[in-house]
Amino acid sequence: MAPRARMAARGSAFPGAGPAPGAGPARRPGAEGLRLGVPGFAHPLVAPAEWGELLSPDAPLDWSVLNVAQGPGARPDPYCLAVAGRLRGAGVRVLGHLDARSGERAFGELVSDAHRFLDWYKVDGFYLERCPTERSGLPEVRRTVATLRTLLDRPYVVLAHGSQPFPGYVESGDQLVTFAGGWADYRWSQVAEWTADYPPERFCHLVHGVPRPHLEEALRIARWQGAGTVYFTDRAPRPGAVGAAGGGGAWEAMPGYWDEIVSRIGPGVSE
Repeated sequence: MAPRARMAARGSAFPGAGPAPGAGPARRPGAEGLRLGVPGFAHPLVAPAEWGELLSPDAPLDWSVLNVAQGPGARPDPYCLAVAGRLRGAGVRVLGHLDARSGERAFGELVSDAHRFLDWYKVDGFYLERCPTERSGLPEVRRTVATLRTLLDRPYVVLAHGSQPFPGYVESGDQLVTFAGGWADYRWSQVAEWTADYPPERFCHLVHGVPRPHLEEALRIARWQGAGTVYFTDRAPRPGAVGAAGGGGAWEAMPGYWDEIVSRIGPGVSE
């Protein structure tokens, strides 16, 4: 991105600064504030404390992703079964991880994985990782999501694009991940103009490498750009991890400032 475009983008991120040329319309969030979307901790054997923290009634959770082995795995995992059951019992929305591989994953494979998530883990919906962003990929995503919606009553479907997609995708997903990446890019990011036509709960931002002193700045950017769900971490992507460009591996451990995030955007907190 050119320096001038970067400056314009940053100018749109803060209340009081006013919209900058080319940055899209300024949009304040609804009074409901932000919620947390957890894109998937490591296996419960490796990260038991992380999964346990999600059971706290103080955590303002929107959803949590269950990713057993880049999907549901080949057989039911007893540790993941226990975690999914406890989360559902605590009222946490659990989403099964489906990897679309940027549109290269076969329709039948995705539906088969979805069936296993439902049969084994009784998930509440699905998180379509590496979802296509271009217009040409929309028909197949529509077909996939329409099929997923026939598998259970009112499933919650998150389309994890990781960047701004073609506007038509918003009609298929309940929520779109329109940013997944590092803090250095996020603080200069721009919001697409068409997103102003929809409420904040339709959009999610996932950001890794956010330093603790910049946490409040990151929250302001998310609110001003109209994201209703966020996940910020000071962790960095693991080299070689799937989807490392979007934060692969960075989500596996809990942020060092988890308690601070929960206190800042906990129940009843909003700008």
